[in-house]
Amino acid sequence: MTQTTFPQLTQQTTQNKFERFKAEKDGLAVKAELGHFAQIGWEAIDPTDREQRLKWLGIFFRPVTPGQFMLRMRTPSGILTSPQLRTFGEILQRYGEDGSADITTRQNIQLRGIRIEDIPDIFQRFDRVGLTSIQSGMDNVRNITGSPVAGLDADELIDTRSLIQQVQDMVTNHGQGNPEFSNLPRKFNIAIEGGRDNSVHAEINDVAFVPAYREGILGFNILVGGFFSAKRCAAAIPLNAWVYPDQEVVEVCRAILSVYRDHGLRANRQKARLMWLIDEWGIDRFRAEVEAWLQRPLLSAAPQDAIDWEKRDHIGVHRQKQPGFFYVGLHVPVGRLDAAAFFELARLAEVYGSGEVRLTVEQNLIIPNIPEAGLPVFLQEPLLQRFSVEPDPLTRRLVSCTGAQFCNFALIETKNRALAMIRALEAELNIPQGVRIHWTGCPNSCGQPQVADIGLMGTKVRKNGQTLEGVDIYLGGKVGKDAQLGELVMKGIACEDLQPILRSLLIEHFGATPR
Repeated sequence: MTQTTFPQLTQQTTQNKFERFKAEKDGLAVKAELGHFAQIGWEAIDPTDREQRLKWLGIFFRPVTPGQFMLRMRTPSGILTSPQLRTFGEILQRYGEDGSADITTRQNIQLRGIRIEDIPDIFQRFDRVGLTSIQSGMDNVRNITGSPVAGLDADELIDTRSLIQQVQDMVTNHGQGNPEFSNLPRKFNIAIEGGRDNSVHAEINDVAFVPAYREGILGFNILVGGFFSAKRCAAAIPLNAWVYPDQEVVEVCRAILSVYRDHGLRANRQKARLMWLIDEWGIDRFRAEVEAWLQRPLLSAAPQDAIDWEKRDHIGVHRQKQPGFFYVGLHVPVGRLDAAAFFELARLAEVYGSGEVRLTVEQNLIIPNIPEAGLPVFLQEPLLQRFSVEPDPLTRRLVSCTGAQFCNFALIETKNRALAMIRALEAELNIPQGVRIHWTGCPNSCGQPQVADIGLMGTKVRKNGQTLEGVDIYLGGKVGKDAQLGELVMKGIACEDLQPILRSLLIEHFGATPR
């Protein structure tokens, strides 16, 4: 592990406007200019700094809410403390009705309504409680996901919390910003699973580590290349490599990122994710390049991984491996939070638990370490009327991206429509099993419709001479053991016609019956 050079932009980058502005000025350079930006206001900021480079700090300009930015955090393993929750509440409280937050499908938090003049103060608040948003957007490694019950689950194989933090520290230079990995060809997702049920959706990550026994020793098999984009969706494939569950994970992450940084395709951003490089080279050459960077061979993969459970959603009351303690999973409808919710969650976590909250990739949350004696009182807390521990079956597994309310890429409104339609279907049908319905507002697939039982991707449709909001429908996505991507089965369904079609799908494929 001797290479330390940073990427040299090649001739092909002159074809790409994003590579040109990255070559002119590294995204992390705007960190030193935040005070100036706060003084001059959002309209006076250089457009490329405002609309592109600020994303390197997790600050996203949103044309649909001019003057109000989105702020994306880094919350490795989805773990937050009570002081961090209160900090989010204090920040959002300043913005009143404009201030809200979403739990994302990467166990993360996105804050909305943020004004640029408040960023220096907000970042100082983050520093005080150990939060960072560095390198959470554009061509960087995104939030690193892991089991939401790491260290709590009596059946887990590897507690991945420390490993995930080590990888984040390597990528971000302990939250200060790391130019070694701030100029990747495209965004990059990493997941490290330590449980038995693939809680991280390993198959949709650029790099995923999944537990596997090799010659009786527990470590990780490695998958590479999974991604969703408007151009293509691909499931991760085996690297045919196995690593020990220690510092070797961090080293291999660094090696893969370095190979991708130095050799990834940069001419066409629609063909720049890791899988496109693997396609061009072949998996054997890619593995050989990683080994060359490491200056040692990797062990061959274990014959099979140890993912042998179906996917859990962790909602409800569950016994921990610590005797006498429980974790409780709360359902957060489409992941939407406000200032009051953050304050109350911080209080509940401190009063009943250990002052910790976990986020899940299903946009829900967990409060761990509740003593058995405290459970009856906890379950009577008013917040649990809003964030239920026993939601209805469709509501329970509903996932939605941000949608057109806040995202300029979205072609349709998602969150409010998704909730309204699901509640209407639950009123019409008896549903004997959970059905995962995922909404995403555009082909970028932030709502991950391809891994849902029923996936809905926003589009525009023509009907009676009018352009309307509509969806394409996917069926058959599976997570957990034997995960697979769903297939596109219907195209161009107007949202106003969608409810009876979903009703029919639930009856025909999932055993629902009319009430």
